Amino acid sequence: QVQLVESGGDSVQTGGSLRLSCVVSGNTFSKLYMTWFRRAPEKEREAVATVGTSGTLTKYADSVKGRFFITRNNAKNTVYLEMNKLRPEDTALYYCAATETWSGDTWFREETYNFWGQGTQVTVSS
Repeated sequence: QVQLVESGGDSVQTGGSLRLSCVVSGNTFSKLYMTWFRRAPEKEREAVATVGTSGTLTKYADSVKGRFFITRNNAKNTVYLEMNKLRPEDTALYYCAATETWSGDTWFREETYNFWGQGTQVTVSS
């Protein structure tokens, strides 16, 4: 049973920074492609950033490029999302998701991912 546990969500002011973490257990973490999604109030869940198995391949949603950075530590079975210059529109429940099969054309689709965490709340106030 693969488990994903997110942490690091908090309430911050506009312009602040946070680092989210997602710890994975129950599978060989180094084989998993990892992606952060978010769901804002009254909106659909959207992909934010993804990282390949070795950490060298990353992709980002246009809305977070240059502000958010995804990294992973395979020795710690953990993926991170460094979020800078936060805006009120970044307020959402942030989820990490994992899959063993991935492509550049489908990384942003929820159906690509087999495993999901429960989410961690990020609130940005103006």
